[in-house]
Amino acid sequence: MKPEIIKDVDQGSAEWLSLRAGLPSASCFDKVMAKGRSGTASKTRQSYMNQLAGEIITGEPEPAYQNADMQRGHEHEPIARASYEFMTGNAVEQVAGARLGRVWCSPDGLIGDDGGYEAKSHKPSILIAMIEDGGFPPQHSAQVQGNLWVTGREWWDLHCFWPGMPHFIKRAYRDEAYIAELSSAVDRFLDELDAVVERIRRYGEAA
Repeated sequence: MKPEIIKDVDQGSAEWLSLRAGLPSASCFDKVMAKGRSGTASKTRQSYMNQLAGEIITGEPEPAYQNADMQRGHEHEPIARASYEFMTGNAVEQVAGARLGRVWCSPDGLIGDDGGYEAKSHKPSILIAMIEDGGFPPQHSAQVQGNLWVTGREWWDLHCFWPGMPHFIKRAYRDEAYIAELSSAVDRFLDELDAVVERIRRYGEAA
């Protein structure tokens, strides 16, 4: 199966929200893989499943929550992208998203035929910890490997930034073992999602 790259839609627009409604998205793959304490079901995972089930049943995207940090990152992203292009010489192509079957991702950009780009705004204290550690930040692994899976790309540059701080750019390559684990987790999630949708539709019919 080849991914479908959607280009002529603006991220955040009504059309974009409609395109991704009901589809597990790479930005939330950490929720799909979340596990509860002591073997209990993850409330985070179930809440995300209920959100997608509601979108499938109603045909409408659920209103998105955006806190101050998310808003700031969105506002700073064009500056960060321009800085990344200047520092690396890589041209970033903005796209609406990519779909692979029943999964979705919304890349911050694609690079050439093989690469991708993800920008993250992080407070100085978090950015300093990332720089000191030097490795790929594990909190972004699910999204970045998910982007690689959905788009079929070979590598992805994570760009973490904050005004006045050094830029932290870390490249991730496809981790096939992780992607296989992620794919299995998403398949299980989709099976459970379908069951939820069916139960709620039957409840509505009975009422």
